[in-house]
Amino acid sequence: MGSQRAYTTHPLVLRRVTVRRVYEVTPRMRRVVLGGDGLAAFTRDGTVHPAFAAPGFDDHIKLILAADGNIQAALPAQLPHGIEWTPAEHRLTRDYTPRRVDLQRGELHLDFVVHGEGPAETWSASAREGDELWFVGPKSSLRLPEQLDWILLVGDETALPAIGRFLDERPLDATAHVLVTVPDDSARQELALRDGDTITWVVAEPGEAAALDAAVRALPVPAGEGYAWAAAESRALLLVRRYLQRERKLPKDRLNITGYWHREEATAPETEGTADVGAVARNPTGSRIPSPLPWLAARAALQLGVVDTVADTPGIPAGALATRLGVPGPGIDVLLPLLAAYDVVVSAGDGTGLRLGPAGEELLDDHEREEYTGHEAELLLALAHFAPALRDGMSPWRLASGTTLHHTVTHDAERYGELVEECEQLVFLLHGLTADRLWEDVGSCLLTGPGSASVVAALDDAGRRPRLRIAEDATPVTVLRGHVPAPERIDWTPGPVDVAVAAKALAHRTDQEATLLLTRLAGWTRTAVLVEASRPDGLSPYAAESALHAYGATGSPLRDAAAIAAVAKRSGWDVDRTIALGWGAEATVLRRT
Repeated sequence: MGSQRAYTTHPLVLRRVTVRRVYEVTPRMRRVVLGGDGLAAFTRDGTVHPAFAAPGFDDHIKLILAADGNIQAALPAQLPHGIEWTPAEHRLTRDYTPRRVDLQRGELHLDFVVHGEGPAETWSASAREGDELWFVGPKSSLRLPEQLDWILLVGDETALPAIGRFLDERPLDATAHVLVTVPDDSARQELALRDGDTITWVVAEPGEAAALDAAVRALPVPAGEGYAWAAAESRALLLVRRYLQRERKLPKDRLNITGYWHREEATAPETEGTADVGAVARNPTGSRIPSPLPWLAARAALQLGVVDTVADTPGIPAGALATRLGVPGPGIDVLLPLLAAYDVVVSAGDGTGLRLGPAGEELLDDHEREEYTGHEAELLLALAHFAPALRDGMSPWRLASGTTLHHTVTHDAERYGELVEECEQLVFLLHGLTADRLWEDVGSCLLTGPGSASVVAALDDAGRRPRLRIAEDATPVTVLRGHVPAPERIDWTPGPVDVAVAAKALAHRTDQEATLLLTRLAGWTRTAVLVEASRPDGLSPYAAESALHAYGATGSPLRDAAAIAAVAKRSGWDVDRTIALGWGAEATVLRRT
């Protein structure tokens, strides 16, 4: 059976609301009650948008603010089925969890930490009746397992809106064990506890990892089937994640841990939306172009097993570490000072040996280490060959490895699996495709590409039920079987269909390989859809790097409409139309000539 989806998607709609009232919940929490026609269904530019829906207790909406006060210039473009984040120099966004949604009254309640810093807290401090606020979302809602005996809810004061909403609405009938860290007793709130529930308040400085970790470890282990949910400062949760995953051994589908904010020097928590900055990426030299040495050292530490070994045996001496890893002592002695300089490991200097530093704790997280050892890391290393590849007219990946990226990933299940996981976000963008008129007479659909699982999920969400085929090589088929909902309903052999959807299938192919794929599709259908990113995500801090990464992979930049049309024409297709999906992604509908 395929993996069970852990969330329900929602259409992305830009909404305007106004302030109805503001009051203090505690000396440290301000509640702003918002309302207006923007919460109801409405029509904009001829498109009917659904009423606001945020059924999950930890749903997130994205508030949109403007540093220069010009909110109209900061707003994204509303598509018929999605949002396009157009460039906006002064746009600021912050994520918040609705504390309460009252659709009968047409009201949305948001809680703001009073003693935080930043644009959202500043806005809430001056909010008065009638003031406007724009937001987008939520894009999805968490699906909790149906049968649970208990749930653990852990967080700091920024998590109180989600925890309070869970206790008010009780999305499942399970005993709740709550642990909240607050900077002082004035931040405590009255919460809707039931018989059997427990609550632990811990006074600790915001973002204090040791206090949160110790408090979670001190909780009794309940009997039966359980689920752990945690939200707080991102680094403070690293120890909690390590404890629940490695020691309590909670399965991934029974664990949801989210960094709501990121502590930097001289800042306090404002909200859930502060961007994380990897500690290993810090640049102490102050130069405009940072050295790659810290990244390479972190990569070596993960590849050799330094991080995991020090995590499992804290206090291990450097000599014992070298022996355990089977590497020469002088080599470890070269690596350790750089790792210590970037807080990957720390040495107490009193003979107690090595322990993980804050950056090392981050590298225990699977998503963090992928930056250094996963598919994206390999692409980054291939860019060392960028100049000669540019001269030779080939992709840096091919020059570095001797083969194309497509050939590599289709023969390596782990690499293809990384592509499939990257494409999981695609499901939030496919409303525009699944709502399109092309599905009106479609009885059968062929899918290809690492985004195929997301397309299946999106068709399910939209109530589309065509007969499904998947056309892929043997290794990708094995990977996709583990990600597609209900794989037994799918025909895993190619054949004639009404429409074919290639989901992120071109992103790892050269132009020649893309032409060959489209030629193959022409043998099975007269209508094809290409789902690809044609420009960088407007909210991404790495937008300037997108074209270079794409070129490193395939020898082509991000393919815009003209490039897609050129590849299509070479394989006997004409572009019928383009469906904007948002976040820089598009669905290009092709017809056979």
